[in-house]
Amino acid sequence: MNFEHLQKQVAFIHEIDKVKYIQRKTRLFNSDRNENDAEHSWHLAMMAIILAQHANEPIDTLKVVKMLLIHDVVEIDAGDVFLYDTAISHTNTEAERKAAERIFGLLPPEQAEELIAVWEEFEAGETAEAKFARAMDRLEPLLQNVSNNGGTWQEHNVKYDQVVQKKSVIEHGSKTLWDFAKTLIDDSVEKGILKK
Repeated sequence: MNFEHLQKQVAFIHEIDKVKYIQRKTRLFNSDRNENDAEHSWHLAMMAIILAQHANEPIDTLKVVKMLLIHDVVEIDAGDVFLYDTAISHTNTEAERKAAERIFGLLPPEQAEELIAVWEEFEAGETAEAKFARAMDRLEPLLQNVSNNGGTWQEHNVKYDQVVQKKSVIEHGSKTLWDFAKTLIDDSVEKGILKK
């Protein structure tokens, strides 16, 4: 048994526990409590398993689950950026790249390379798996905001056009889920929980 290999894996497992302490802006369904990144990642992974049949193209669901479980690990170092933040871009940053290299670099080289490649694939958003994973990442907060009568939309004065622009990524992974999401967005305007 190669204990050095195992020690690296355990060091990574220990490090990613920090994901549980990263607070997101969105709140749990029907709740005043903010979600943390670990809860978010778990929920997205479950959503991908349940909703995989709605993907635009055939997908490797296990790969999607991997993407969703690791996509926010970089926030241990880089922090969480609110999707509607106008001062900081929500796209891949140099800080996230350095975080990926440091955190996944705790693993034995072969595993580190695999997880960095999976993370990069998610960030690029070009494969069927990445498109579907990104659809899950955009759908969950929408569902949370609807369940919380506007939630962070209301709190941060987010408008209809901003939501449509940011959430339209869902369509690249699932036209069906985008149609559903668009209905929820439009209904939110009618209910007065999202402003035009």
